Amino acid sequence: MGFNLEGLTTAIATHGRVTRVVIAEIRGSSPREVGAAMLVWSDGQSGTIGGGTLEFEAANAARKQVQDSVLSHHALGPDLGQCCGGAVKLLSEVYDTARLATLDSETIARPVSSGPDALTPMEVKRVLATARGQGVQPGSQLIAGWMIEPVHQAQVPLWIWGAGHVGRALVDVLSPLPDLAITWVDTAPERFPDHIAEGVTPVPAADPALLVPHAPANAHHLVLTYSHALDLALCHSLLSHGFSFAGLIGSATKWARFRSRLAALGHSPAQISRITCPIGDPALGKHPQMIAVGVAAYLLRRDISNELKKDHRA
Repeated sequence: MGFNLEGLTTAIATHGRVTRVVIAEIRGSSPREVGAAMLVWSDGQSGTIGGGTLEFEAANAARKQVQDSVLSHHALGPDLGQCCGGAVKLLSEVYDTARLATLDSETIARPVSSGPDALTPMEVKRVLATARGQGVQPGSQLIAGWMIEPVHQAQVPLWIWGAGHVGRALVDVLSPLPDLAITWVDTAPERFPDHIAEGVTPVPAADPALLVPHAPANAHHLVLTYSHALDLALCHSLLSHGFSFAGLIGSATKWARFRSRLAALGHSPAQISRITCPIGDPALGKHPQMIAVGVAAYLLRRDISNELKKDHRA
């Protein structure tokens, strides 16, 4: 979780004045964690701080907000009738192009009530210095009247090979997850939809297998092109290059044939077994969205969730 500077920039370019509402502090139970944020403009919003009455009232207040920055306290049970039972502090800040230009590109630390020229408290300086010294971003936190948030950077590289029905369904399901940096590959520009979600990088390539060496060694891969020959070439290249996870869409029969052909290409049984096939949950069905849901759940349980836990601990 972090300050989505790219999303805020896009929202301001599209809607002009935007109010960002972030959970700054939690006491007890809360629908979302510190750092969860939403953007609000005159006739819409994006993101979420947990939904329900808290989000409804916070969005309404954000549209009426006059001050540059407002820190508010909300008891979820007594004040809002929510069942969480805890309390949260919300920081609501108005942004426009001028204020956006003042933000740092790595860690955004600012006072929540006094002006931008307020002296930085020692507690805040220590947090920032420790983060720099350890080479890790600080966690989102409200301290000494200042809000500190790391600028969000997607941490988990995911390469999706194929922009057919299943590939599109996978992008629809996975692209909203903020920690995924998705690279989407197919053989030609017309293979992609007209609209591609924010944070997804489409890469048309006549021979996709030639791109494999450019993928990070810790990337996750989903292979689901229109061609079995291309799928095989990608699996061969991935086994030669290395990866954190590789999944291939297909039946048990397809995978048996691929194992034989990959062995003939010089890969050992241990190497070949690193590729997961079939992927997803066959019990859910064969509709593209059903396949996408099964694959997404598999990734989040088995592999990507471990990466996200590492990032959170850091």
